[in-house]
Amino acid sequence: MHHNLVRDNYHLKALVNSECFFTIREISSLRKFLVEGMSCAACQARVEKAVSNVDGVTSCSVSLLTNSMGVEGNATDDAIIKAVIDAGYNAYVSGTDSDIRKKSHNYEEDIIKDRETPKLKKRLIYSIIFLLILMYVSMGHNMLSLPLPHYFDNNYIALALTQMILALIVMLINSKFFVSGFKSTIHGAPNMDTLVALGSSVSFFWSIYVVYKMCGMVASGDMNLRHIYYNELYFESAAMIPTLITVGKMLEAMSKGKTTSALKSLMKLRPTTAILIKNGVEKEVDIESVRAGDLFKVKPGASIPVDGIIIDGESAIDESAITGESIPVDRKEGDTVKSATINQNSVLICKATHVGEDTTLSKIITMVSDAAATKAPIARIADKVSSIFVPVVIIIAIAVTAIWIMNGADMSFAVERGISVLVISCPCALGLATPVAIMVGSGVGAKNGILFKTSEALETAGRVNTIALDKTGTITKGEPKVTDIYNTKVSSSDVLIDIAYRLEKNSEHPLAKAIVNYALEKNNSKENIVTNDSNIKDFKILPGNGIVATIDDKLSHAGSSTYISTIVALDDAVNKKIDEYTSEGKTPLLFESGGKLLGIIAVADVIKEDSPYAVMALKKLNMNIVLLTGDNERTAENIAKKANIDKVIANVLPDGKEGVIKSLQDGSKVAMVGDGINDAPALTRADVGIAIGAGTDVAIDSADIVLMNNSLVDVVNAIRLGKATLKNIYENLFWAFFYNVICIPLAAGAFPYKMNPMIGAAAMSLSSFTVCMNALRLNAFKVNKNEKSK
Repeated sequence: MHHNLVRDNYHLKALVNSECFFTIREISSLRKFLVEGMSCAACQARVEKAVSNVDGVTSCSVSLLTNSMGVEGNATDDAIIKAVIDAGYNAYVSGTDSDIRKKSHNYEEDIIKDRETPKLKKRLIYSIIFLLILMYVSMGHNMLSLPLPHYFDNNYIALALTQMILALIVMLINSKFFVSGFKSTIHGAPNMDTLVALGSSVSFFWSIYVVYKMCGMVASGDMNLRHIYYNELYFESAAMIPTLITVGKMLEAMSKGKTTSALKSLMKLRPTTAILIKNGVEKEVDIESVRAGDLFKVKPGASIPVDGIIIDGESAIDESAITGESIPVDRKEGDTVKSATINQNSVLICKATHVGEDTTLSKIITMVSDAAATKAPIARIADKVSSIFVPVVIIIAIAVTAIWIMNGADMSFAVERGISVLVISCPCALGLATPVAIMVGSGVGAKNGILFKTSEALETAGRVNTIALDKTGTITKGEPKVTDIYNTKVSSSDVLIDIAYRLEKNSEHPLAKAIVNYALEKNNSKENIVTNDSNIKDFKILPGNGIVATIDDKLSHAGSSTYISTIVALDDAVNKKIDEYTSEGKTPLLFESGGKLLGIIAVADVIKEDSPYAVMALKKLNMNIVLLTGDNERTAENIAKKANIDKVIANVLPDGKEGVIKSLQDGSKVAMVGDGINDAPALTRADVGIAIGAGTDVAIDSADIVLMNNSLVDVVNAIRLGKATLKNIYENLFWAFFYNVICIPLAAGAFPYKMNPMIGAAAMSLSSFTVCMNALRLNAFKVNKNEKSK
C-alpha cells in the first residue's frame, strides 16, 4: 500500500527542472504574425507550405478565420516574412515588439480586429450603384421597357458599349479580386479570387468579342443585331459576379466577427486604471504603471486591476469573468484576487503579484487566441482538398466548355456553362469549416471557465472515451483532516504529533498540511520547534514513498505502511489499525524515529458534493471512468464507491501514472484529469490533459485544457463542448463538400436546369456565410453548473 506523497515543493522543483516541463513550455511559445491578402483556404495552404519550407521552422499553422499565423522554430522573423511575401502575400510580426504593442495594444486584439468589413462595405456601395445602372440598361430597358434616351432606340452598339463601360467600372471597383487572383496564379497557387477573376473576365472578354462581332455585322450591312444583343452579351454577369462575391465576403466578415465575440467580451473586461498607494498617498494611474509588489486599493463595485493578495479587508468577489460562476466568493486577508473580478462589498487593500500579460485574465485571452492560431487535425482533410481545389475547378470548367462545344452547343451557351462552374465553386467554405467552429467553441468555453489551449485539445476532447481521474483535489476536496491518532508503546501521542509536525512542516502535500494544522491547533507553541535549524536537518522528499529527515540527531521517516515496513517491523496491532483505517476510507501515515515506530496518524479527505453527479454524467456520455491514484487500494476503493467509479488503479507511483495512461490508450482516446503538478507526466502522456482548479502556473503549462473552477462537473462540460464542436465541424465539412459536389455538376449543365452565372455567384457568396452561421449555433451551448443541472 503505497502512499503518494508527491504533491510537494520537492517534486515541484524537480518538475520545473524536468525535460517534460521545458518541452511543454517550448511548445506553448509561438511567434505570431498577421497575414494580409489571404482570401480562401487555398491561400492558407499556400502560406503554410511556403513558411514550413523555411529552414529552422519546425511547425506553421495559419488561420484563415483570423488571418493570423503561429510559427515555431529558430528561423528569423525576416526569413518567415520573406517566405510569405514570395508566396504572394504580406505578413508582419504582431504582439511581440514593444513598438508594435504600443500601436496595436496586443496580438489578441490584432487578430480579431475587423479590418475587412469597412472596406467591403465601401466597395459594395459603389459596386451596387453602378451595377443598378447597368441592370437598368441591360434588363430594365430590354425586359421591362424602362425608358432610356431616344438615342439608344434600336442602337444596340451604343447599348452594348454603355454596358461595357459600366461593367468595367464595377470590375475596377473590385480590382482586388483580379489583382489577387492573377497574382496568386503567377505564383503557382491559384485561389478563390482566381475563380472570381476568371469568371468575370471570361464574361467580359467574351462580351467584347460579341461587340466586335456586332460591329462586323453592321459593317457588312447586316443590321439584325437584336438576337445577338439579347442572348450573347454577358456584361451584367461580368459586373454581377464580383458584386455578389463582395456581398458574400461582407456577410462572411460580419459572421466571422461574431465568432470572436467571446474573446472580445473578455478583452473589454481588462481594467484600464488602478488606485496605487505609495507612502500613504492614493493615486489613480494607468494599468500599465502597476508593478508586482505595488499596493493598490479597490473600492466597492470596482474591478480588481491586477492579480494580487489581500493585505487588508474582506469582501465578496464576483469572479464570473474568470470562472463563469455567478455566485460571489468571500475573500479575506491573505486570499488571492484576480484581475477583472468585481469587488462587491468593502474596500480592499491588495498587493500586486501578477501584472500585465501575467495576470489570469491575460493568460485566458492568450490561450483563446492561441487556440485560433493552431490547427485541429480534422482541418487537414480540408487543407489537402483546398490545395488542389482551384486548379481542378479550372480544368473542369475548361473541360465542360469543350464538351458542350463538341456536342454541338452554341459557343455562348458553352462559355456560360464554363463561367458558371468557375463562379459557383467555393473553397472558402472548406477552409472556414473547422476554424470558425473552433473559435466559437473555445470562446464559449472561456466564458464558462474552460480554457482550451489548442484547437487539437478541443477536437480531441470530443473524441475522448476514457477518463482517468486523480483522487486528491480532483474527486475529493483536497482539504483532508486528521481523524485518528494511534501511538505505539514506545511513544506517546504528544511525541508522535511533535515528530510528525516537524517532518511534515516543509511539505506542501494536502495530507501534510492536515497534520501541520492539527498540530498547531493542539499546541501553538509547536511553531517554535522548527525555528531551530539544529533540530531538523537533511530534509528530503521521497516521491511516492514519504519523507526522511534527521530530527534531534535521529534519522526519522514518514510515509506509507509499505515504505515504513522496509525500515521497521510492523506488529499485528499496527497492521490491524492500518486495515481498520483503510477500510473506512482513511489514509494511514506512519512515523518512525531512531529505528522505532512512533505510531499512525489517519487522515481522511472529503469527496466533493458534485463528484458523484459528474461521474454519472460522464457515464451517460459513454465514458470509461478510471480512478488513478498513488493512495492505498482500500482507501481508493472507498472513495471510488462514493463517487460511483467502477475501476480503480491504486498504489501507483508518480512515474507509474504515465505508464498506466499509455496502457489505457490501447484502442482508446484518454483524458487525464489532475491538479497539474504531480500529474504532469500523465497529463502530457494522455491524449488530452485536463488541469482542474488552475491553481498554479505548472498546471497551466502541463495541461491541454485548464478548468478555472475546482469542480469535476466542468470536466463533463469540457467533454460535452468538445463533442458539440466536433459535431459542428462535421456539419460544416459536410455542407462544404456537399455544396461543391452538387453545385459544380449543376453549373456544368448535368441537370435539366441551366444555371445562369449570376445565380452561381450568388450561391458561392452564401456558402461561406452558411458555414459561419452554423458555427454560431455553438453559442447556444449550455453548461451544467451543479448536480441539479440536467
